Order: sequence, then C-alpha cells, then structure tokens
Amino acid sequence: MAIAVQLPALSPTMTEGKITKWLKKEGDKVSSGEAIAEVETDKSNLEIEAYDDGVLLQILVKENETAPVGANIAMIGVKGEKAEAPAAKAPAPAATTPAPAAPASTPPAQAQGVSIRAAEPAPPAAGNESDRLRASPLAKKMAKTEGVDLGGVQGSGPSGRIVKRDVEAAMKEGGTAAPKPTSKVPIATPVFTFGTRVAPVKLPISGMRKVIAQRMAEVKPGVPHFYLTIDVEMDEAMKVREQAKAAEVKISVNDLIVKAAGVALKRFPAINVSYQGDHVAQYSNADVGIAVAIEDGLITPVIRDADMKSLGAIGEESRSLAERARKRSLKSEEYTGGSITVSNLGMFGVENFIAVINPPQSAILAVGAVLEKPVVRDGQVVVRKVLTVTLSGDHRAIDGAVGAQYLKEFRALLEQPVRLLF
Repeated sequence: MAIAVQLPALSPTMTEGKITKWLKKEGDKVSSGEAIAEVETDKSNLEIEAYDDGVLLQILVKENETAPVGANIAMIGVKGEKAEAPAAKAPAPAATTPAPAAPASTPPAQAQGVSIRAAEPAPPAAGNESDRLRASPLAKKMAKTEGVDLGGVQGSGPSGRIVKRDVEAAMKEGGTAAPKPTSKVPIATPVFTFGTRVAPVKLPISGMRKVIAQRMAEVKPGVPHFYLTIDVEMDEAMKVREQAKAAEVKISVNDLIVKAAGVALKRFPAINVSYQGDHVAQYSNADVGIAVAIEDGLITPVIRDADMKSLGAIGEESRSLAERARKRSLKSEEYTGGSITVSNLGMFGVENFIAVINPPQSAILAVGAVLEKPVVRDGQVVVRKVLTVTLSGDHRAIDGAVGAQYLKEFRALLEQPVRLLF
C-alpha cells in the first residue's frame, strides 16, 4: 500500500513550506533515512527524509511550489503500484483563545512518512497497545523474519511508528526490547551538542498562581509582560575581554552576557520555566537564545548549557550559529527551545530598550550599549563603563521579585567576571 509523504512542521511557527529541490525523481528507489527533498521554511532550509523503503511513485508538490504543513507532497510504495494520495486532514480552525505553547525543549512534531534530518527521533506517544505496536509494513516483515518482538521496540517514526531502523537497532541489541515509556513521565528533552539533557519537570499550578495568570492575561492579553531594568558596571568585564584578546581568544561583550545569563539561570531556577496552561514546566538545562537579525526577520539560535561552556567556546558557537542563521542553514534543533533569550542592540548604539518574550520562554534580556557614565562611589563622582539591561518576564509564570533576584545575580556575575571563568 502506497504511503503518503506529508510536509512536516520543521519549526514551531511554520505553517507552510516551499519545496526548493527534489533529491529524488519519480521512479527512483528510496531507503529509510534517505533524504528525498529540500524544503524552505520560515526559519531555515532543511532536508526531509523517507521513513520507509520503496519507490517514489509520484511527486505531488513540484519544485518552487508551496504547500501547507500536513499536505501530501509525494507518494512512496512498491514499483508498479498505483499511487492514490489520501486526502490530507484540513487544519483545525483557529481558536478564539490562543492555545498553550509547547514546552521550550520539545522539538516540532513530525508529519507522516518523513523525518527532519537534523532532528532527534521523537519518542512514541503513550497510549493503548495498538498505538505502541504501530509499525511500517517493512518493519513488520523484518521483525517476523528476524524474530524481533515489536511490542518491546521503541518507534522513532511519526506518532511513534516503528520503522526499519528501529528493528535494526533492536537486532543489534540482540533482540533486547527497548524500555517502553509511560504516560506518567514527562517527555525527555532531546540530546543536543553539550552536556546531559534533562526532562522538564511538571510543576502544578497553585490556586494563587492560576488567579495571577488569569488576571495578568486580562490586562495584557497573550503573554502578560512585566519589565525590570538595571545598570551593570562593565569595567572588570571589559578587562577580561581585553585579556582574552591578548591571549588570542576572541570573545565579545555578548559572549560574557550569554555566559552570565546561563550561570544566573542555574543559580535561580525559578526563572528557568515555561507556562504551559495547566502546569509550569521547570527546566534544568541553562539554554540561552541569541537574537540574530536576518534579511527578512529575526531568529534565535540557542547556546545549549551556556553555564557549563567556556567564554571562548560560547564565542565560537555564537559566531557559527549567527553566520549560518543569516544563510538560513540552521538545523531545527539549533533554534528551537531555550530557557531565556539575549537580544543585544548595543552594537547599534542603542542605550536601552524593551524586548518582547520569545514564546514559550518566560523571559528575555534587552541589552544596550556599554557607555561611559558618571557614577557616585564613596561620595565621589567617577566614570564607569555602564551597560543597561531590561528583563521582560512572563507574569503568568514569574513574579517581579524572582526577576529582580535573577537580575541581581546576573549583574554580580558581570561586575565580578572572575566568577564566570571557574
């Protein structure tokens, strides 16, 4: 039976995509895990790959044509088989009240028949036994031939579907069944480039917090923002930057800010959260987004585990991410998730501004230029290099006092930057 390849959601905000290039033509053989097309999204250009072996029977969306997420773009099946594309499900009508955003650490859902080459395999959805045993025809045939119990295999296909590579993985393990996830455990954060990813913890919302969320949303619909502004003396931080330069280590003011933002997240985990409607997701990893302006908008690649990386490593990664962001060549896991974002307009001479939160994160730091300003110290007016930073917080999940404590630690780290080196 022919399988429809549907256009997947490659980013949380993607509603449609343009097929820029077909890597296979009609009649070509395709293998599970093999890239079949390139698609342009609102964030980047990515490859999609097939989940099943077979023949590309029919291309439904031609090159340079645009299709909505979930639309059938091709058919894969057996050579000579008649391709009959099933009707794609129509998108649900827009709700009058915005639905809660997905957790920051959760990658976009995958569509039927394809996977995102850059993305981690999605864990299977917990449900009844028939859901867990959902498998492709090829996977079922292989399992029967090799004597693999599909009931113990964790599927990496769409909606937890067991595909060829899952059976092969089980065979390599000597037929040992992979542990089945339970519906009681939160979905784990996917593994990225550094450190150990830790699953977000679901924190129940108290009655008081629920009322606060409702009242704040009434006053400021959508994400109710609050704002806190501080001045940071950057003289010592600038010395660290110059010392690094002398040692031929290239770091920027923004690298120092990203590092401080990450370390402060670890010190004050109450701000490392995301409001999810019926609960608050508490994250353990300090993942800091960096806002990058591109030709037709803005994208926020993420520095994973910013608290654990050296300033030099953060600098190299930031430059690489920014360069590839401008070329629209970021992988999906490089710009999804994140705990907090740093938006820096200091290079344009902006002294201070207010930034809008990047959902589903709960906070963003608006960073201005480092300017020489008069400061009173011990009754004397002295000149200091001063940075103005404004925190925007989601009042549904974070209170002003929590934001103030976070900013206090953030400032202390930059004013005593030796703490960022160890």
